Amino acid sequence: MKPELRIGVVDSGHSAAQRVQVVAGRRFSLLDEGLAEDELREDPLGHGSAVIEAIYQRAPSASICVAQVFDQRGVTSALQIASAIDWLVAQNVRLINLSLGLRQDRSLLRAACGAAVERGVLLCASAPAQGEGVFPANYPQVLRVTGDARCAAQEWSWLNSAQADFAACVQGTYPGQSGASLGCAALSGHIAGFLLEQPDASNAQILDWLCEHARYRGPERRLGP
Repeated sequence: MKPELRIGVVDSGHSAAQRVQVVAGRRFSLLDEGLAEDELREDPLGHGSAVIEAIYQRAPSASICVAQVFDQRGVTSALQIASAIDWLVAQNVRLINLSLGLRQDRSLLRAACGAAVERGVLLCASAPAQGEGVFPANYPQVLRVTGDARCAAQEWSWLNSAQADFAACVQGTYPGQSGASLGCAALSGHIAGFLLEQPDASNAQILDWLCEHARYRGPERRLGP
């Protein structure tokens, strides 16, 4: 029997139907006196549910660990995300999907990402297709992932650009959810599917596989008017 593959998701939670896929969950919220940890609550945004669905479509045998960091306004902080990453590493996840981004670099978030990478955990974080980069995608050894309208559900692209390393399908089954967040989740799903077949693959081998099997290479070239 192949070992269990655990995928971490830092997001807004999961749907009721996805509960069977979730093997561990924790909510991280800010209070006046600091950070609070408690049980997961219902996904207030649907964003996390869409992300988990995108991963599940490509790796249905993977187990999901959910770290809930968004409130009903879609707001989070570096402290919540860093704490979520630390907790997921302790849950023995192999990959963490971060379909989110903060404008400012924060030392505690940088440290959490660095510690996860040192433990061999692969981090996939969404990056905007245009404009300034965000964190944690901008940190070294974090895969920067965006969306690519060229890609069908089982395809991805190797961009190797100033904006992102890879990109994948932007469309999912949840209305109103698309773009870089789903592109990142889709790529995490592709990686999870590979790891289910090759559980001993290193991060370097994963990157080689992604590059070798990318449907497109380089950014999409848009023709002018």
